[in-house]
Amino acid sequence: MAATLLPTLSPPVSRAAAAFLLLRRAPSEVLLLSSSSSNSTPLTRFRLLVLSSNPSPCPPPPFHTGVLLHRCSRRSGPPRPPNARYRDKLRRYCRSCGTSDCFLFSCRFYLRAAAEACVENPLCFCAELPRCCLSGCLQVRGDGEILSQVVSSQADLLARYGGVAPKMAEEAHALVIDQVVQKALDDAKLSGSDLSAVAVTVGPGLSLCLRVGVHKVRQVAKSFGLPIVGVHHMEAHALVSRLVNKDLDFPFLALLISGGHNLLVLAHSLGQYVQLGTTIDDAIGEAYDETARWLGLDMRKGPALEELALDGDPDAVKFRVPMRQHKDCNFSYAGLKTQVRLAIESKNLSTYDIPISSASEEDRQSRANIAASFQRVAVLHLEERCQRAVEWALKIEPSIKYFVVSGGVASNKYVRTCLNQVAENNGLQLVSPPPSLCTDNGVMIAWTGIEHFVAGRFEDPPAADEPDDTQYELRPRWPLGEEYSEGRSVARSLKTARVHPSLTSMIQGSLQK
Repeated sequence: MAATLLPTLSPPVSRAAAAFLLLRRAPSEVLLLSSSSSNSTPLTRFRLLVLSSNPSPCPPPPFHTGVLLHRCSRRSGPPRPPNARYRDKLRRYCRSCGTSDCFLFSCRFYLRAAAEACVENPLCFCAELPRCCLSGCLQVRGDGEILSQVVSSQADLLARYGGVAPKMAEEAHALVIDQVVQKALDDAKLSGSDLSAVAVTVGPGLSLCLRVGVHKVRQVAKSFGLPIVGVHHMEAHALVSRLVNKDLDFPFLALLISGGHNLLVLAHSLGQYVQLGTTIDDAIGEAYDETARWLGLDMRKGPALEELALDGDPDAVKFRVPMRQHKDCNFSYAGLKTQVRLAIESKNLSTYDIPISSASEEDRQSRANIAASFQRVAVLHLEERCQRAVEWALKIEPSIKYFVVSGGVASNKYVRTCLNQVAENNGLQLVSPPPSLCTDNGVMIAWTGIEHFVAGRFEDPPAADEPDDTQYELRPRWPLGEEYSEGRSVARSLKTARVHPSLTSMIQGSLQK
């Protein structure tokens, strides 16, 4: 039997009518507030806090201290929803205020208030990051404070095999994951019983590596009776900016750029995304890494190429900008990679035999010129696609104020500078996490888990008798959002085998049930 992740456990509710939980582990009081609209209200075993945003004076609420309480037994597992009497009492109170918005409460503000009001016993998330080249685990509180983070890198395997070897990566994950999780708990001075939930990447990515993390998380969740939140890796890249920028709210435009992904999405709300553009072949991060390898740079690859490009002439080699004839927001870097390889061959550079550290002055300058020329064209391709995406996004959502850039390549200073100019030219503010949170990290998984957990999207704790060989639903190829009709490219690959329904369509489907 395959276990599913990210179910929506509560009826649709608007943020304007949602009251969220004050995160406290296992008390006997639970709050559920609901009205009607488009998001989800959390159902969980925490004491609730409700703040009123109604500017007009409201009569005192007809229930204890301004919160609607539901008494539930001190049993393991998720609580039962409040009964009809409590829901009717809430509706009458809202009508007496003349508005259903009397419980407006932003998720972001809620998390900060929860931490301030309950710092001695906060929500705590354990997040697993089973990626192809590192294993990680960390603890994050509801207010975003990082309690601990432990990462085990596989740089030695990357160097040995010249890239990712999936089976070797899986075995390396399995060897260290127990120690990584335990060290994260020890560093945070916590035990499994102190956790409120666990979050884990379920896609997209290599299924061999994803399986290791999911299996470990289910073991932890079963041992301590914890809910599980399945996280979309690319959504985590988009949402981690909300951890570091408290003013960032939906809707916003996001560019997610990494070794395996180029993605332009319009984020309407949590879990609701429109895909404006994606890569039809290779991502920019892969192009950086391959070019760095061909130029004889070290295992830092992308960062090493950025450093080398500072000494080169960006106009020395005339590379063509990809896909200018296609008026969409999709990306392609396979052709640019071919241009770079041919340029290296035409200059007779012995990059495989002579690393950059041993190259002559003339040789090093030639490599620097190629690096600078490649970076100029690669980022110019980003700029052109992002400019069109901004125009499309503003047509769909004129209220957009922020342009989020995240993913490993977003730590590149040249990339940030150029994209900041695109944002300023369109009256937007560029938001990007610090470099430490741009590359794959457990912080973004934990934070995204918190956001979905607060929205009521999580899986119940595994049954105590669940067999260890249970088959889990993994999503190696998992789109983030639904494709924008004008964004379909005639040049795009038609390979759709084993592609899961998008995160957005899954959430919309669960809301309609």
